[in-house]
Formats: sequence, C-alpha cells, structure tokens
Amino acid sequence: MNIKRLTDQVSVSPQIVADDIAEIAAQGFRTILCNRPDGEGGDQPSFEEIEAAAKAAGIEARYVPVQSGMVRDEDVAAFGAVLEEVQRPVLAYCRTGTRSATLWSFHQSNSRPMAEILAATKAAGYDMNGVARRISNGGKTPTDTGDAHFEVVIVGAGAGGIAVAASLKARQSGLNIAVIDPADIHYYQPGWTMVGGGVFEAQTTAKTMGSLIPKGVHWIKSAVAAFEPENNAVILDGCRVVKYDRLVVCPGLKLDWAAVEGLEETLGRNGVTSNYRYDLAPYTWQLVQELQEGCALFTQPPMPIKCAGAPQKAMYLAGDAWHRNGRLKHIDIQFMNAGGVLFGVKDYVPALSQYVEKYDATLNFFHNLVAVDGAAKTATFKVAQPDTDPAEVTVDFNMMHVCPPQVAPDFIRVSPLADAAGWVDVDQATLRHRSYDNIWSLGDVMNAPNAKTAAAARKQAPTVADNIVADIAGRSPTSAYDGYGSCPLTVERGKIVLAEFGYGGVLKPSFPTFLLDGTKPSRAAWFLKETMLPPIYWKAMLKGKEWLAKPEKIKVAPN
Repeated sequence: MNIKRLTDQVSVSPQIVADDIAEIAAQGFRTILCNRPDGEGGDQPSFEEIEAAAKAAGIEARYVPVQSGMVRDEDVAAFGAVLEEVQRPVLAYCRTGTRSATLWSFHQSNSRPMAEILAATKAAGYDMNGVARRISNGGKTPTDTGDAHFEVVIVGAGAGGIAVAASLKARQSGLNIAVIDPADIHYYQPGWTMVGGGVFEAQTTAKTMGSLIPKGVHWIKSAVAAFEPENNAVILDGCRVVKYDRLVVCPGLKLDWAAVEGLEETLGRNGVTSNYRYDLAPYTWQLVQELQEGCALFTQPPMPIKCAGAPQKAMYLAGDAWHRNGRLKHIDIQFMNAGGVLFGVKDYVPALSQYVEKYDATLNFFHNLVAVDGAAKTATFKVAQPDTDPAEVTVDFNMMHVCPPQVAPDFIRVSPLADAAGWVDVDQATLRHRSYDNIWSLGDVMNAPNAKTAAAARKQAPTVADNIVADIAGRSPTSAYDGYGSCPLTVERGKIVLAEFGYGGVLKPSFPTFLLDGTKPSRAAWFLKETMLPPIYWKAMLKGKEWLAKPEKIKVAPN
C-alpha cells in the first residue's frame, strides 16, 4: 500500500486490497473512493469486496469508475459530488493512483491556483503537466488548438525579457515576437537601493510597460499558467494557448515574504522595511532619518537571491547617514546573514570590511530570519553554525531592513522546464535548455551559477539573441555567456566598491584599473551608478544597444 497525500483531506493510492482496510482505518480515513472499474485486471479485487471490508471497519466506500486514459467531464463532476457528500479524509484509488490524482486536479481547478495543484500532485509522484491545459480550463476538456502563433515567445517583460526582445529585433527586424507579462509597470530595480538611501525618488525607477515594449513586438498582457514544451505551447490563465517556434523564459523570481512567519503582516510599519519592494524603499529612508538610537537589523536569507549585495548596501547607506548626522554612536547595527561570508568574491571583502568597522556593525553569520513580531519589535533567527546543533535566538530591534527568501515562480517550479531545485535548467554558456532545444532562459530564473543581477541580464540578452538567430539559420550556437555579474556596493554616499565577476568568482572588470579599481571604494564608480547606469538601462539595454555587453563568440575548432 502506497498512500500519497494531496491535501489534509484527500489522498490517493494505487490499487488496494481488503487486507489493507484495517491500516487505512488506523490512518484515520473515513471514506474510500474507488476510481477503477471492476474487471480491469485479472488479480484486481472487486469493489464489492473492498466495500464489504470497509463497512466492517466502519469506513464508507464509494464507486466512481473511470476508464483508463479517458477522464470525462462527467467523471470529474461525479468525483466532485462524492467529495462533497462524504466524510473526510478521503482515500481515492485506481490501478496506479494517476486517475484519482487527475480527477482531483480537475475538480480543484476552479478553487486552487494551477501551480498549487501541479505542486501537490508532483510531490505525490504524479506529473499533471500533460493535462495542464485542461486544469487551466476549469477541468473541462479544452477544444482549442492554439489562439496565436509566434516565431519567438518571451515569457517575462523584466530587464531580461525586454532586452532580449530588443536584441532580437536589432538582429532580425522582421521576426514575429510576442512578450507575455501581466504587469502594467516596469521597474528599474537596481535603483531601489538608492531610493532607500535617499538618493533617488521612487518614481524615477518606474515606467509604463507599454512604453518599453520594443516596436513591432506583440505584448500579451496575461499571466502564464503552464508550459507544454512537447507541443511548443504556453498556456495562459483562462486556457488561452500561445504556440511558438522558439521560447525564451525570463519571468524573474518570486519574493517569498510568506516564508518568514509574521513578516507580511508588518511590512511597511513597526519599523520593518525592505528595498526589495518599490513601495517600501521610501520607508527605508524614512526610518533611517527618524531613528535616533537603538538596534538596526539588516537581514540576508540563504542564496540564491537577486543582487546578493543589496542587503549590505542598505546597511552601509544607513550607517553613512547616521555617521553624518552624529547618531551612529547611539545605534547598534547588526547584520544577520544566513550565509557564512560577507561577500562571495573574496577580492572585495577587505574594502567592505573597512566599512563594517567604520560603522561598528556586528556581523552575525549563519543567522536566518524565520519569524517577526512587528508589534513587539522582535525578530527570531535560526542559527545553524557548522558542526553545532541548530538553535533559535530572538533579537529586539528598533528598525529592521529585510531581504526576503527568494525562489523561482510557482509556475516555473512545477513545470517540465525546471531542475530538481525549481530553476529553469540551462547550459551555463549558451543559456539553451538542456532538454528542449528550442527553449532558452536568462535572468534570475535560470540555474546557471552566476550572480542574479540586472548587469548579468544585460550580458545574457545578446548571447540568447545571437544563439536564437543562429538556430533560425540552422547553425550551432555562436555565443557564450561567461557568468558576468556586477554589484555596485554603495559603501557610503558618494563612493562605491564596484564588484564585477564571472563564473567561479573570476574578476571581470569593465574598465582598466588605472581608470577604476573595483576592489576599492571610488567616486568614479558612484558616478557610474548614480548618473550613467539608469540611462544605460532605459536607453541602451532595453533598446537593443549592447554597450559593453557584446557576447563572447564560441570558438570553433578547425577541421
């Protein structure tokens, strides 16, 4: 007997026999639901046998037989009607459990998000991606074969999505491209650190999405529900289907605020803020200005996160503000890092350590935020030092800047495109999917071991564009991404440590050392961050102009 839990109230299993009933009752099930027709297999017990054993054990048994491979709409209705009538928990079974899991998926399609359904069934060992279109259609059998078709479909209109669309158009202006994204506003997220430091106004980091979609590119304003890579199809909410010749996946990642108990309820008040949200970055600067004394916490969750330096950027700019207004000696700065190092590329640590000392900040490694009580102004951390038993500590605070845990979006994690950790599985050089030759991915959602920054997407977009154009022409990939990422670490107002590196932490400076040594704080790097990078983002990167972003060419061995 192999019972798989879908929810607290519904589980599924392969074929059971009468001798299993006592154990089923002992596990607390109140109803058994048979979805396998009698006589389907020679060694299969009849429903009458199962029903008799169930009755003897005080369990109700129901019979909703479904022919293998033919789950009809009326079967789903009958399954749902029984679930509404009987006592729970319910154990549904068939030959393997697949029909029961499928019936549950279709029945739940109007009350649960598709990603939640796919995640529950996947965890139970049943892959429902093959019927995702029907789940999206409210469990009803869909009749469409595709509402639209494009040569290239791009999922996500963030930095990576718009940049790759513009780079493709710059190479082949006649390409029929669609970008899928439900958002009305596009944000320059690297600017939010500066908003939280009182340097930028929040509104300067936002533009309407429609103003940024490249000319000639179709914008499908919808959310993606699922992928059917075997059919070259993207399923949108509402069961609309978009077909493609080639697909680019770059929806960004999900900020998992709910993973920290109590955090969502207190964000934006009680002294709890985050530069990872447009509406909260101004509150960061407000708190910095208002704080007179007490404890200021700055948290960093386990990797991966986008812009790994952002949590400490907030700390440095706050420390600089308190240093300038004379309050620093009254404020206890605590950096709570789930990791074990200040920064992952050692060349930049000496300069950063000097500022940690300047602001008298305490570094607390292996401290992962797990709960917040905003009203009480306490934060609880799980401490997992190497070779020691995990423990929890609770810290009082007057102000706390939180970097939330981050994961791939739900519809990515449960899709056939994802690796075991939930990220889109790509070749780290060509950014082509490892299993599907007509799919590429870039930006924060793919699994190449690079820093997740806008600067990384700026370098990835031309690589993807080059390789898609080569693929259209019937050639092998021509360009390779070297893992480049950049993190301008705002160590004080007016100075930045400009971290630039590739795969393996290899330094990848954009400028000669005599012009700008990124391992040391400099005003030149601040000028680049404050004055140059925003227009480069809006007017170059998102327009297909690849300044300092030309991809490396793959060297072909001579014959």
